[in-house]
Amino acid sequence: MRIVVAPDKFKGSLTASEAARIIGAALRACAPEATIVEHPVADGGEGTVDLAVRSGFAPIVRQVPGPLGTPVSATYALRQREAVIEMASAAGLALLPDGPDDHTAARASTHGVGVLVADALDRGADRIVLGVGGSASTDGGAGLLVALGARVLDAEGRPIAPGGAALVMGARLDVSGLDSRLRGTDLVMACDVDNPLVGPRGAARVFSPQKGASAATVGRLEEALMHWSALVAAETGADLASAPSAGAAGGTAYAALALLGARLKPGVDLLLELSGFARVVAGADLVVVGEGSLDAQTLGGKGPAGVAAAARESGASVVAVVGRTTLTRAQSARMGLDRVYAMTDVEPRTDVSMREAERVLWSTAQRVANECLQRPSNGVRR
Repeated sequence: MRIVVAPDKFKGSLTASEAARIIGAALRACAPEATIVEHPVADGGEGTVDLAVRSGFAPIVRQVPGPLGTPVSATYALRQREAVIEMASAAGLALLPDGPDDHTAARASTHGVGVLVADALDRGADRIVLGVGGSASTDGGAGLLVALGARVLDAEGRPIAPGGAALVMGARLDVSGLDSRLRGTDLVMACDVDNPLVGPRGAARVFSPQKGASAATVGRLEEALMHWSALVAAETGADLASAPSAGAAGGTAYAALALLGARLKPGVDLLLELSGFARVVAGADLVVVGEGSLDAQTLGGKGPAGVAAAARESGASVVAVVGRTTLTRAQSARMGLDRVYAMTDVEPRTDVSMREAERVLWSTAQRVANECLQRPSNGVRR
């Protein structure tokens, strides 16, 4: 029997690689005769660069400004003329020393992401994949543009401060110094949300509260992004503020679409293609997917949904090992899952399950082995 273990991260407790290792070890302990391949996945958020490095890319480490300007060590991946950059490594929530709050929500910038893009260009990259999950910023991608040579100027011609809230001070966007190499670069954004830049479903109102913004700061950021979109539209002659996915990563997608010629692609599809998942899953009898929470967002195309779809195309049976699930059996079946195994069935206390994630995940994976690998009638292809 050939089994592919392909989980995404269990946010707050285990990386995708850690989860794959634990599940794989539990399956091997119960079924030593099986061929088990660990292939952790990502959907554009944390773990994207790790996935690329495991797939043959070289890690490149750079010191860049973090979300609040303090230097951080960020890693991206490079193979020949293709780079994979993870926004979270330079502007992520995890880089905030004291966690997100109202202050960081207003001030966080994407400048460090632009520094990574520029470094990739310096090394000859002409295709750049940018995973936009996990950001701490709501600056409309202004920091990204500034790092690449643009200027956002106030009424007196001085550069404005970094961060989303400061965008209201902008009087003019000057893109004359924007890196000319970008015109010959294929910039692909791994994106799994369709939110516009502004409005009830926009970047500020939907995502900034998750980044620490109070109700008052949400209002300030909404006003700032509306002002920012007017500056960009005045420069480009096109208003993309309502475009699907423009609100991704605090509006970073908006700047990339409007000024960098970026194109969007579902994150999990892009990363599965990048990692050669079709080759790995060929001939598999069973594929084990997973993540921390299997819910309505998963149905929208996040990691496990994309992996399950690809596995089904290969003819394999698919089960999910997750921290918890809010999906009905019918919803799971529509997603292509034969069975869902939740860690909450082993340890109902969520705090304990997260704190002792390795133990609980091991026990949950043993249930998969006992129920799926020992009985052919359970739907596993033989």
